[in-house]
Amino acid sequence: MEDWYRVCRKHMNCRVRVHTRNGVYEGTIVNVDRDNLYLRPSGDLRISGWYGPGFGFGYGFDILALSLFTLLAIALI
Repeated sequence: MEDWYRVCRKHMNCRVRVHTRNGVYEGTIVNVDRDNLYLRPSGDLRISGWYGPGFGFGYGFDILALSLFTLLAIALI
């Protein structure tokens, strides 16, 4: 997870596509801590995954918290 933390910190405020074990999400990285990536979704809340509309955590309902433990890949878009 330490590697994901560094990658996410490096790409703060960038638009990304995040692949997790639970789905694929697009948005802007607004924060990261040692456990979670905080993503402001762009457009629809998700591309695919199990989170429904209105899900949010920590920063209000427009921010999605994704566990660094579930990350599989991050791509800049």
